[in-house]
Amino acid sequence: MTKLEQLIKELCPNGVEYKTLGEIAVDVFRGAGIKRDEVTEEGVPCVRYGEIYTTYGVWFDECVSHTRLENVQTPKYFEHGDILFAITGESVEDIAKSTAYVGHDKCLAGGDIVVLKHNQNPKYLAYALSTTDAQMQKSKGKVKSKVVHSSVPAIKEIVVPIPPMQVQSEIVRILDNFAELSAELSAELSARKKQYEYYRDALYTIDDAEIEWKTLNQISVNCDRQRKPVTKGNRVAGKYPYYGASGIVDYVEDYIFDGDFLLVSEDGANLLARSTPIAFSISGKNWVNNHAHVLKFDTYELRRYVEIYLNSIDLSKYISGGAQPKLNQENLNKIPIPVPSFKRVKFVVDILDRFDTLCNDISEGLPAEIEGRRKQYEYYRDKLLTFKEKVN
Repeated sequence: MTKLEQLIKELCPNGVEYKTLGEIAVDVFRGAGIKRDEVTEEGVPCVRYGEIYTTYGVWFDECVSHTRLENVQTPKYFEHGDILFAITGESVEDIAKSTAYVGHDKCLAGGDIVVLKHNQNPKYLAYALSTTDAQMQKSKGKVKSKVVHSSVPAIKEIVVPIPPMQVQSEIVRILDNFAELSAELSAELSARKKQYEYYRDALYTIDDAEIEWKTLNQISVNCDRQRKPVTKGNRVAGKYPYYGASGIVDYVEDYIFDGDFLLVSEDGANLLARSTPIAFSISGKNWVNNHAHVLKFDTYELRRYVEIYLNSIDLSKYISGGAQPKLNQENLNKIPIPVPSFKRVKFVVDILDRFDTLCNDISEGLPAEIEGRRKQYEYYRDKLLTFKEKVN
């Protein structure tokens, strides 16, 4: 018998009470507005509603944002142990998020945040509110407009199991261990990515005597003339991927390319933001619209070598346009590529492909292990937080 099973048998043998957040609340209130341009590097620590679903996890101990107190007309504070809810977001998933503050500073709560003060274990409540059942409950009471809203009354109606404090503490201990293991894997992945970038830069630093600077039109065949855009309303669903500037946009019934190609974004904000690769390889039968250049290379090694290189360098001087950045074919062909011997190209690609598998492959690398741990954590979290309900 585990320690948790023993505690449940001793302290709640007849089941666990399920209560609404309104029943366990000491106080529930909304924060006060903090505008985006009023967030500063120094000042009073604060949380804006969007940070609940973009920045913080199940619980956090330090605020990443600050503001000047004079920027807030009616300051509303949260403290150690309080639970924060976002009640505005772009999706139901956004407003289904909440987080517990386990730090010790007194912090400002921004607008569209609801603060729950209570007398339970804050981490336990945070874990209980992250379960599948609680997420579904938090999604109720929404009002749709341009954004999705929840409300204080809807939050107060959320039901969670409230076992004795010793049981809460043991569940927190177990789930914290899961979280710590996941954090270690994420830190390892981050370190591997930095190592990858270091070796990538080192491998592409080659003595000028060993390389020949060439342009893309000298080492590849541009197939842009074969591209054909099809509006969404005119596409017929099928099995072939339909590619755009940043990857697969749709699946269609026909194809115009068959083989191995390198796609390079022709337009879009990502050309400057670089949140996803602007060069990516595709294989097989597919359709490509006019938002990505299509390049054909003689060998896998050269194609991959160019792909990695383009994703690692600053291309801003080749990009034109204002609101809609564009890398036209003329400028694409001006980008100089350092091309060494084929033996060297293969050496570089072999090493970096192994690193890439470790860092990015969702079936073999660290991301696969992290995803496996996440699913394991979610399974045990929901299982640990499901109790036999006490009947009064």
